Amino acid sequence: MPRRLKLAALTASALATALVLAGCAGSSTAESSPAASDGAPVTIEHAFGETTVPADPQRVVTLGWGSTDAAIALGTIPVAIPFEGYAGDENGVLPWVADALDKAGAETPTVLPESPDEPPYEAIAEADPDVILAVYSGITEEQYETLSQIAPTVAYPGEAWSTPWRDVVTTVGKALGKSAQADEVLAGIDAQLADAAAAHPEFKGKTIAAVWDTAGTFYVYKKADPRVEFLLDLGFENAPAVDELANGDATFYYTLSYEQLDKLDADVVLSYSDTQDEADAFLSAPQTSVIPAVAAGHVAQVVGTSYVSAVSPPTALSLPWGLDSLVDALAGATADSK
Repeated sequence: MPRRLKLAALTASALATALVLAGCAGSSTAESSPAASDGAPVTIEHAFGETTVPADPQRVVTLGWGSTDAAIALGTIPVAIPFEGYAGDENGVLPWVADALDKAGAETPTVLPESPDEPPYEAIAEADPDVILAVYSGITEEQYETLSQIAPTVAYPGEAWSTPWRDVVTTVGKALGKSAQADEVLAGIDAQLADAAAAHPEFKGKTIAAVWDTAGTFYVYKKADPRVEFLLDLGFENAPAVDELANGDATFYYTLSYEQLDKLDADVVLSYSDTQDEADAFLSAPQTSVIPAVAAGHVAQVVGTSYVSAVSPPTALSLPWGLDSLVDALAGATADSK
């Protein structure tokens, strides 16, 4: 299924359903064995059991979302990475990944063939990995078993496509024997968020609703969603209407009928669009113009597949890459808002 639909739906389900984005920050649900330490084999628990990763794995293959970014941020260049069709370039490489590789003076890893239904096993085997990282992915138990015959494979800790983005970083850090570096990466990102919040005190206390109107369906993202999580880190408050209108669709989002959009009251609305035409249509469409913040002109927009992907969910590389653009959009939307 195209990543665009996965990003829009944000369901925490297998690859055959629409993707949802990860949950909130907190302690990692992936546990390593108490005796494990950096520089030694480590055992990581996940949805399909546990995997022992050899010490200092050098040949790393990544699957799903975010593991590539975490590995690179930790100084490990994978030997093979997944093809990203939604926001990647013609070779399937995401812009922040390309930037990070360039800064590291590293060649682009092998990009695995696009394979929507199952991992490209043959290409993965050809990469001769020491470990396969699928920490935020939709692999099934059967697929996990097949991958494990190629190399030790680390799956997601709970449900498919639902690993909190910070946990992706810490779990990849454990698997690579770089837990301390993972903590440093997260501390650096938290510092960037804190600096952005300090530079924009007008964000503090403003209520916000993050939404996506796409293909005739209107999505509202809940407080547990990572794209909302770091909006709160910037000083915003989740609009009470977001919780009041929730209908139980899923943990991280729900769909809202156009007839109820006038009830979506917030100081600021943040919308996501693949193209500028879609973004313009959001502002002028009759169904969305009844949203109070839209009517008042207090809309921040994330426009373009790269910028949407950068926060859907964020990763160790994408959040810093897209943060300034997002903050600028929010600053414009909060001007004169009450």
